[in-house]
Amino acid sequence: MAHMTHTEEILYKCKLCNKIFPKKNDERNSRSELGEKTYQYCQCDKTFANKIDHEPHFMTHTSEKPHQCSQCDKTFTRKYDLNRHNLTHTGEKRHQCSHCDKKFTQKSDLTKHSLTHTGEKPHQCSQCDEKFTQKSYLNKHIMIHTGEKPHQCSQCDKRFSGKFALNRHTITHTGEKPHQCSQCDKKFTQKSKLTKHILTHTGKEPHQCSQCDKEFTQKSDLDKHIIKHAGEKPHQCIQCDKKYTQKSDLNKHIKIHTAEKSHQCSQCDKRFTGIYHLNRHIMTHTGEKPHQCNQCDKKFTQKSDLDRHLLTHIGEIREKPHQCSQCDKKFTQKSDLDRHMLTHTGEKPHQCSQCDKKFTQKSDLHRHIMTHTGKKPYQCSQCDKSFTVISDHDNHFKIHSKEETHQCNQCDKIFVRKK
Repeated sequence: MAHMTHTEEILYKCKLCNKIFPKKNDERNSRSELGEKTYQYCQCDKTFANKIDHEPHFMTHTSEKPHQCSQCDKTFTRKYDLNRHNLTHTGEKRHQCSHCDKKFTQKSDLTKHSLTHTGEKPHQCSQCDEKFTQKSYLNKHIMIHTGEKPHQCSQCDKRFSGKFALNRHTITHTGEKPHQCSQCDKKFTQKSKLTKHILTHTGKEPHQCSQCDKEFTQKSDLDKHIIKHAGEKPHQCIQCDKKYTQKSDLNKHIKIHTAEKSHQCSQCDKRFTGIYHLNRHIMTHTGEKPHQCNQCDKKFTQKSDLDRHLLTHIGEIREKPHQCSQCDKKFTQKSDLDRHMLTHTGEKPHQCSQCDKKFTQKSDLHRHIMTHTGKKPYQCSQCDKSFTVISDHDNHFKIHSKEETHQCNQCDKIFVRKK
């Protein structure tokens, strides 16, 4: 309500508390502080203290974005969002962390970053003991309990708990790789993969473990590695008692309880939870080995097998930090040590569900199960022979390709294996 003074100055009186204000905006702000929400012209149930607050919200229904960036084609609903976006072009970072040298464009990003120094996790899950630095992380975590996946792919039936995960998945349909390396022609679907790749050009591994000599290009990889020294497994499955060192391993495990195996192999009856595992399996049928050693002619189906093989070339100079407590053997990887330890203890943790046999390795159990089913999933592409085990298939295939044959020095006989 407007009032005139003797000097003809217009003053504005608040309807709720009778305070007088020289500006209309001050009177409106007072009403919003008191919690009054009187402005409602929206097609949904939301109410607003004033028209200025209502207008940006209304545009979320109309999809109107009147504020366009002068540097690129992006448009925004609010001027505030445009101003914030402009900082990505100028590179200006006004907000500096008081604990380290990092700077941020947004104050909200600085606030989030500060929690990494204080260790504070103010957002706790009401269903378990997990705590999070950000509310968005908590909301994402809660979906593990509820099983909610509100974001569906328009190209297939897959659903995701977060929009970011959906966007990343969509690229698998389009084949788009928007992040290109400036030093070579390689392109990547994700920026994080490009960042990791760039370090292969610089050779820089800035993050060193304080407990051993290992160095890492990414701090996150160092953090994962340190947990192996501590033996800590902070990520526990809420469906069973299993614990994991890394969250990614827990997420894979959870699919055993919840996820369908929607990806079926066209060559056999096997089904998989993810397309990655299906593609890896298909190579056992095609015999494709895309990962070649640069020290010798050996090829491998999986990169992890190539990485393990490379250690045989540099094993003489590479440290083997994991030593067996029962004998003098040393190993480059803790998983190899754990597997070796079973030879001393005689422990056979993997039991067949169809008979009493037990096995040290899970792979040996899988191979044994096929003796019950009679299944031979690995068929030779050159003849009709099928095999239970991929290694038998590979050895047989060498007969056709005449690869790595061994001739007897006493006669003319040729053998696939040297034994």
